[in-house]
Amino acid sequence: MFEVLMYLFENYIHNDAGLFIEPNELTDELLRAGFNQAEIFKALDWLEQLAELQHSDTSPYLITDSPQTIRVFTDHECKMLDVQCRNFLMFVERIGVTNGVTREMVMDRLAALDKPFIGLDDLKWVVLMVLFNVPGAEVACEQMEDLIFDQPGDLLH
Repeated sequence: MFEVLMYLFENYIHNDAGLFIEPNELTDELLRAGFNQAEIFKALDWLEQLAELQHSDTSPYLITDSPQTIRVFTDHECKMLDVQCRNFLMFVERIGVTNGVTREMVMDRLAALDKPFIGLDDLKWVVLMVLFNVPGAEVACEQMEDLIFDQPGDLLH
């Protein structure tokens, strides 16, 4: 599923190329690109659930968060994310790329990947996908892209 998400993000979402593409046309394109239909449907569902996080009453992620909150990772999360990944999540929050709200959206989407282990590179892409779907997070997206592509940038501003 993650490979489908990456393909969609790089070819459609990030470039605004597929904002008005018909779902059947998109599915056909992904099948022609060599992706499995079940994985395509999982990826599309993952993206739909990401969009719903912004408007859900059961998981109101885009409400205000408190700077005094402390995130304690569960045993399952610690197995899924090694120390390097957990440190990266704290780093991007500390420098203002994410906040407590977007961090929890990232954690939700990581859990939905249903992978036993998430590497740092995959984590960075999920953070970017989440930020890309948050209204007003354009600067954070640019900063995250700099982190993904190891471009020295002015991350603290």
